[in-house]
Amino acid sequence: MARVCDLNGTKPFSGNKVSHSNIKTRTKWMPNLKDKRYTIPELSKTVTLKLSTRAIRTIDKLGGISQAIMKAKEDKMSAKALKLRSEIKKARTAISAGKKKVVL
Repeated sequence: MARVCDLNGTKPFSGNKVSHSNIKTRTKWMPNLKDKRYTIPELSKTVTLKLSTRAIRTIDKLGGISQAIMKAKEDKMSAKALKLRSEIKKARTAISAGKKKVVL
């Protein structure tokens, strides 16, 4: 099970804990990941993503999962999120061409 956020690529990082007596101990900090379900209105389907709590707050701030996926950097996103991005782009072009209506 990979401990990596699907949207922004947050992953575990390591470093040293330093005591008062300056003894260094290697440690690993894990991201706070949650499995979160979102409904994508353009696709009319529900997806489950593994997201960091920071990514969840960003999604809330931007107004939904579709906007957050479209705004995220491609090099940090997982393959699942990149596939969703391409599907959303196709659906938005179909909607703007008048071929399909969105049901909310």
